[in-house]
Amino acid sequence: MELILKNGKIATMNASRPWAEAVAVKNGKIVKVGTNDEVLASKENVAKVIDLKGKLLVPGFNDSHMHLLMYSYNLQSVNLAGSKSIDDIIDRTNKFIKEKNIPAGKWVLGIGWNQDYFVEGEKRFPNRYDLDKISTEYPIVFIRACYHVVVANSKAMELAGITKDTPQAKEGHFDKDENGEPLGIFREKTQGLITKWIPEPTVEEIKKMLVEGMKNASKCGITSIQTDDFEAIPGKNYDNILKAYNELREEGKIQVRVYEQCLLPSMERLTGFLNKGYRTGDGDEFFKIGPLKLLGDGSLGARTAALTRPYSDAPETSGIPAFKQEKLDALVEKAHNSEMQIAIHCIGDKAMYMAFEAIEKALKKNPRKDHRHGIVHAQITDNYLLNKFKELDAVAYIQPIFLDYDWHIVESRIGSDKIGKTYNWRTMIDTGIHVGCGSDCPVESFDVMNGIYEAVTSKDLKGQPEGGWMPNQRLTVEQALYGFTMGGAYTSFEEGTKGSIEEGKLADMVVLSRDIFQIPKDEIKDVQVEMTFFNGEMVDFTH
Repeated sequence: MELILKNGKIATMNASRPWAEAVAVKNGKIVKVGTNDEVLASKENVAKVIDLKGKLLVPGFNDSHMHLLMYSYNLQSVNLAGSKSIDDIIDRTNKFIKEKNIPAGKWVLGIGWNQDYFVEGEKRFPNRYDLDKISTEYPIVFIRACYHVVVANSKAMELAGITKDTPQAKEGHFDKDENGEPLGIFREKTQGLITKWIPEPTVEEIKKMLVEGMKNASKCGITSIQTDDFEAIPGKNYDNILKAYNELREEGKIQVRVYEQCLLPSMERLTGFLNKGYRTGDGDEFFKIGPLKLLGDGSLGARTAALTRPYSDAPETSGIPAFKQEKLDALVEKAHNSEMQIAIHCIGDKAMYMAFEAIEKALKKNPRKDHRHGIVHAQITDNYLLNKFKELDAVAYIQPIFLDYDWHIVESRIGSDKIGKTYNWRTMIDTGIHVGCGSDCPVESFDVMNGIYEAVTSKDLKGQPEGGWMPNQRLTVEQALYGFTMGGAYTSFEEGTKGSIEEGKLADMVVLSRDIFQIPKDEIKDVQVEMTFFNGEMVDFTH
């Protein structure tokens, strides 16, 4: 034996033996689970024994949907999260440029602003004229927290060749002022008019970014990540991104297990990818090709989530579907027939109707058991859509941390009459729908304790609303933990190798500072990760 952890309270997530005291590890795998006596009796040559002193040990966390490379790339940008006003955004950026000594002409990126959090001045999107107050010499691009809207200054628009005569994109639009001049606000696919001009990182730069991002995830107890990376950085060169991951794997620098959710939003990109031989499941226990990822719509915050009726607080729009039905059908059918799993971002109910229609058509033409196609986010549902999950055996990738922001805006966006069937996570679980929990980081933090807290309390991180928002949809601690462990493993076809503390499975585990099953639920968000074990070794957070 290489390692024994003893004297713990071990939540195994294994229904046949839910609790244990000790676990033994050898060659990156779990070889024995049981009482202290059972495990210690089986020891041979033990390199190390760790006394957990009664601490809670759980399986390594699996974030079922996030954007690792985008998060890592954003660490180099102006952090605009929590900005109180447009003036605050301007001040933060001026400080960033000065502190970083940004060379003249270099692109300046900012991430994470959300006008709904402004407490000073107007609650509106910033525009080119606001950003011009920072500089007209640096090209500046700010990305909203939802990643469905970007704002650019005049210099960035000049370099991109954007004028009043630039045609609108099909699935999105950019705003204009009363004179027909672009305001610098680009929604959904029109973002590409600006972002394609931002310089592309090299493979070595990508590798450095990923290593930093994985290290931060490990500190939160995350040992597996399902990540949408292919269009996360300028250039959208998935060959370089795959090369970076493969080189890190060869160099032994993969610090979390990665299941790549392959964003390929055109038939040309999907066909090219398939022609190179890539399929769901290709790879090893450190890096695998996952599903075809598609964006079905936008976000509630930006009012680009596609709804079946107009927004209550903006009746001029019903959101922006990312595809026409025919195009979505074709992409889904192509991927399905090519043995690819499919995961479609759908926040609005209209987007979900379209996604399920496409999946159902593909399954009728080519029936396939255990396809595990699914919906990412799955927020604005109704009885029909909830039934479709069961009927089509689709998985739901949910993000409990979304409640932190969304409960403040949902009713004003969609109307009080639709609230009862939104964020119906407990209903999904109770009816047997497979659910994997995640964060959508960097839209929200990937801190799993925050996610579990919001799942079981239905409150935001400030403890509001009192009594919880839609308390009937709260999860139990066990259900939330399952969603971040076995639930996530199921969505990637890996429930047989990880997600629980069982003999024969990968030795990915987490020690928590407090017992989340026993403490008041409101205190779960304050629980710390004390140790993370990845592939049978304790992760060193000091390097």
